[in-house]
Amino acid sequence: MRTSVVTLGPLGYLGGMRTLLKTILAALLVAGLFTVGGCSKPAPVVTTGATIIDVRTPSEYAAGHLEGAVNIDFQGATFESQIGALPKDGTYLLYCRSGSRAGSAMTQMKQMGFTHVTNLGSLQAAADATGKKIVT
Repeated sequence: MRTSVVTLGPLGYLGGMRTLLKTILAALLVAGLFTVGGCSKPAPVVTTGATIIDVRTPSEYAAGHLEGAVNIDFQGATFESQIGALPKDGTYLLYCRSGSRAGSAMTQMKQMGFTHVTNLGSLQAAADATGKKIVT
């Protein structure tokens, strides 16, 4: 019985992989599933009719917040009652320092029956997403 060994050389396997990757990338580009170029900004979040809620502490809010935002401190004693007074079918955009408290607030609001709640993340991320100014 005779066996054959095919030697591709040091770059043979890599060359084949490069060709395969180029083919896959070309297919993705044609399909529109992949783009080449710099980072593009995401589409702005629509704020018309939405209530923007800063869930940070009052002192954090006073140091700078989004224009038009209301402050309902997630860690405050009255958070649940203040949120409970809002219409459950409204649209709410939440933010905080890093997005963590806003995420927890969003979870709690959804458990309370709110259906249109979005965590915008940090103050700067929220400003970028909405186009709103940071004011004091």
